[in-house]
Amino acid sequence: MSHTIEVKVPDIGDFDSVEIIELLVNPGDKVNVEDPLITVESDKASMEIPSSGAGVVKAVKVKLGDAVSQGSVILELESAEVAQEAEVTTPEKNDGVVESKAAQAETVAPAAAHYDGNTDIQAQVVVLGSGPGGYTAAFRAADLGKQVVLIEKDNFLGGVCLNVGCIPSKALLHVAEVVNEAREFSDLGVTYQEPEIDTDKIRAHKNKVVGRLTGGLKQLAKQRKVQIVTGFGKFVSANSIEVVDDKGSKTVVSFENCIIAAGSSVTKLPFIPWEDERVWDSTDALELKNIPKRLLVVGGGIIGLEMATVYHALGAQVTVVELGPGLIPGADRDLLKPFERTLKRRYENIFVNTKVTELTPSDEGIVCKFEGKKEPEQDTFDNVLVAIGRSPNGKLIDADKAGVMVNEQGFIPVDKQQRTNVDHIYAIGDVVGQPMLAHKATHEAKIAAEVIDGQKRFFDARTIPSVAYTEPEIAWCGQTEEQLKADGIEYEKGVFPWAASGRALSVGADVGMTKVLYDKQTHRMLGTGILGKNAGELIAEAALAVEMGAEMEDVALTIHPHPTLSETVNFATEVAEGTCTDIYLPKKK
Repeated sequence: MSHTIEVKVPDIGDFDSVEIIELLVNPGDKVNVEDPLITVESDKASMEIPSSGAGVVKAVKVKLGDAVSQGSVILELESAEVAQEAEVTTPEKNDGVVESKAAQAETVAPAAAHYDGNTDIQAQVVVLGSGPGGYTAAFRAADLGKQVVLIEKDNFLGGVCLNVGCIPSKALLHVAEVVNEAREFSDLGVTYQEPEIDTDKIRAHKNKVVGRLTGGLKQLAKQRKVQIVTGFGKFVSANSIEVVDDKGSKTVVSFENCIIAAGSSVTKLPFIPWEDERVWDSTDALELKNIPKRLLVVGGGIIGLEMATVYHALGAQVTVVELGPGLIPGADRDLLKPFERTLKRRYENIFVNTKVTELTPSDEGIVCKFEGKKEPEQDTFDNVLVAIGRSPNGKLIDADKAGVMVNEQGFIPVDKQQRTNVDHIYAIGDVVGQPMLAHKATHEAKIAAEVIDGQKRFFDARTIPSVAYTEPEIAWCGQTEEQLKADGIEYEKGVFPWAASGRALSVGADVGMTKVLYDKQTHRMLGTGILGKNAGELIAEAALAVEMGAEMEDVALTIHPHPTLSETVNFATEVAEGTCTDIYLPKKK
């Protein structure tokens, strides 16, 4: 006897919603428990959602580009094994949905392995991973008097952010900004010759910036007496980690407490010909191996668009392809409309609602086949940058041997004190969920170290700001307008166009805008979005206002320096309350 079950999106961390970028099954397909069904993407990460049951796909309830969240129905399965291994009935379920054993198993901790071998190093606190979260956790724990060991798989500290992420990309983006401004100055009466691009010198500048920071971390570790163990670390028990270096040598580190800061890795789709050196991930793109005449960027999120900004400034013709309906998922569409118009004037093409179905190397370049409505069936590019997000490394460290739970996507669930299901093991950063941002990781790192020290700390941040360091920049914090509408929250909105800002006009940033959102009843700031030059710097004031629960008058009556871009936050608030004199507004009732 068969019956139909609904398969839903499980707990996916701190996402309000994520966008479907790939459908992996069709009606009629047979699936087993944990087979991937769809691939979803946020602004900086992608993940596969597995099946919670086994059977034949009866109907797919979602389509490409849909936004889904925990509890969204993905598909209906026709199952023939009601009372056997695939499914069990859970009593008193409000929605009447049959829940699989695989879904229930998320709440059951794996049994920790036993290790009775030799220990080479004993530590009070071990930190696994030396990215911004990892080194912050190690240094904070050391400052609190703990004896700390920091395990890092590479021969340098800093993780992805410092070495192949945030820092090197910003060094290159600064070069791009200067090049773009020099070109734009011709409209102001100052004309420069076209720049000569020396990629070797630019790369050396980027590496120098990275080297200074990573070298500084080693010095800070030495000053704090943090012991660094180099190699790939994996748990062998609930109190031991085995570290294997690139020569195969093993070191076993035992600990009283552990903080997992294992980070994330570039998501790599299987049909991409990664063996071809003309196909890049974000790490490859940062190496500036060459400046292609034509560059295809697969993925319209923050990472892809930041690298598009760099290569366009250095002379490449850029095409961006995005599976979803718009660029940079997560930001409000009214911020992105002028941003997208600006990019369309600069870039060769921007294709949204478009899928890349095949990449084939040829003598002429990489042949890309598209699937959508407006783009050509195929085109050929000198290089292709695939930037579809990052995946957590939770499944790479044998966490199960420590009894630590890891969900299907590779995330490690934690409580508000960053504690895993194992009391003395904590986790922070990318590996615990979205957003995958360094400034979130460092905040979590201090909480974990202080909780280990016995302090009463927990994660209670009201907002974690996001920034795209593109040209122009986009930044937002708190709740977006789309979220407020979806939650049915009444709000006041103020939008100030930078075309009315004297400072913005003087620096050629009139495309920008600042938007503030306030609770209609309490007048407390709920969120802010900024498009324009230095938006990443300007968002800090709004983040503070959201965090402290500032009211509309707190911002409106704060005297901002004039003329600055910062006063656009003040002006937008005045628009919301109906007191702005810098633009004309109909009188509020």
